[in-house]
Amino acid sequence: MFMLTYGSLCSGIEAASFAWNKIGWSPAWFSEIDDFANAVLAHHYPNTKNLGDMQIISQLVYQEKILPPDIVCGGTPCQAFSLSGLRKSLDDFRGNLSLIFCEVANAVDYVRERQGKSPTIILWENVPGVLRTHDNAFGHFLAGLAGESEALVASGNKWPNAGIIVGPKRNVCWRVLDAQYFGLAQRRKRVYVIASARTDIDIGQILFDFKGSQRIVKPSRSTEQEITQKFRDNSQKHSNFVGLQEVSPALRAESKKSLMSGNCSINTPLAISLSNNKVRQLSPIEYERLQGFSDNYTRVPYKNKSLENCPDSKRYRALGNSWPIPVINWIGERIQLIINQKDGKDYVKSY
Repeated sequence: MFMLTYGSLCSGIEAASFAWNKIGWSPAWFSEIDDFANAVLAHHYPNTKNLGDMQIISQLVYQEKILPPDIVCGGTPCQAFSLSGLRKSLDDFRGNLSLIFCEVANAVDYVRERQGKSPTIILWENVPGVLRTHDNAFGHFLAGLAGESEALVASGNKWPNAGIIVGPKRNVCWRVLDAQYFGLAQRRKRVYVIASARTDIDIGQILFDFKGSQRIVKPSRSTEQEITQKFRDNSQKHSNFVGLQEVSPALRAESKKSLMSGNCSINTPLAISLSNNKVRQLSPIEYERLQGFSDNYTRVPYKNKSLENCPDSKRYRALGNSWPIPVINWIGERIQLIINQKDGKDYVKSY
């Protein structure tokens, strides 16, 4: 079976690699500047080059100094699109990184065409707040991916939770997915965008179960329910729930605040209530399990500190910024399945 390569932008602690290792995909390169995340990458993936600042990636691709991979993935910083970032959106440098993401995708497609390869498949992730910014940031991003000369505009000035755009350069689809429906005890809604210039596959079938993609669509509840049941069944065998009786709010990456303030859903680390009316904060291992990572994945040597002295605060922040593993694994499985169906091959899912 032909295995895909991927380039990871804003790599963080590499949820993509953790999820897609099960499929057999291999990373071509990473791009991350955070010092703790870099320590995690160096510890787990010492043979994959970390290129650092994503602003240099396009030029490296054009010069063919790095591989133009089959997949380009990344979650540009979400703070500019979230309430906690005051929604400065494209006025915030971090928001503009979403447009740099488009430049990297364009560079990869240009070089792949020159090399006689099929266009790349793009995966981008962000918070749902990006769908309703004051400056239509999502419309600008969609236009950049689709190849439109002007920003796309949603009816009612609010983008729906799912849809498909057929553009002159690429087709683009997006859908809001919640990690709690994939076997994780965490309410974590995120927007996942898939885009590609490939004409031999229907990218809409990656996020949706239907034939044909030339329309705007709403998400199918039946698909979500099927996924939910499948991963709940699997979770009973391999529990990620760490003694939680209920689903956790979304993990955040803000600085630690008082756990007794009553605002536990917006603090890091999260607190859980005990039967004696007391609260305790979640441990880093529980954070890892809530995202679907293995225990102590983020417990790495850092700044000449031993494993035992790896700072919890850095682990909480890195995990709060990361992706839920089962969701990314499902998207990867769907990409591989669609490609193999095009090639007339069978594919056995890893979960």
